[in-house]
Amino acid sequence: MLCDLEHDELTPHIGGAQAIVFAAGAGPGSGPERKQTVDYGAAVKCIEAAQATGVDRFVIVSSIGIQDAVHAGPMRAYLEAKGAADDALRTSGLSWTIVKPGVLTDEPGSGTVDLSVGPARRDPVSRDNVALVLYHVLLADNTIRAEFELFDGPTPVRAAVEALQPGSGPVNVV
Repeated sequence: MLCDLEHDELTPHIGGAQAIVFAAGAGPGSGPERKQTVDYGAAVKCIEAAQATGVDRFVIVSSIGIQDAVHAGPMRAYLEAKGAADDALRTSGLSWTIVKPGVLTDEPGSGTVDLSVGPARRDPVSRDNVALVLYHVLLADNTIRAEFELFDGPTPVRAAVEALQPGSGPVNVV
């Protein structure tokens, strides 16, 4: 079933979900208004739908560089929208995880990554590796209320996610 994140009521589309992964984005060709309605607005609609339907687990794909959005030139609107969505999720009461991928590539996934917290790097990560990390994050309670940056790297994904410990290592627990 298809759904328009900007215009549709989302709760009927949640069904019996156990978790929500928000990985949508307005895209590089869109203007600041669309970044606000998708990167922020649609994320908030999904958060509210999760709350309304009792889906506690929520993972959001965010972005590196949010902390420096004011100096980001043409990326500013995107980074501000992503940052506001992250803030909304942090205060939602849901069991959240914020994943901040590096520069996305279409290279085949290696199954190995580097999970870290700032300062923001501009290193690449394959979309395949992002998807694999998202899958493992959903299975790992140690990633609840954590945020981290994601890059291609030397550590097998499962081991990297399992090694994340709230309060230590490369996770920023809020």
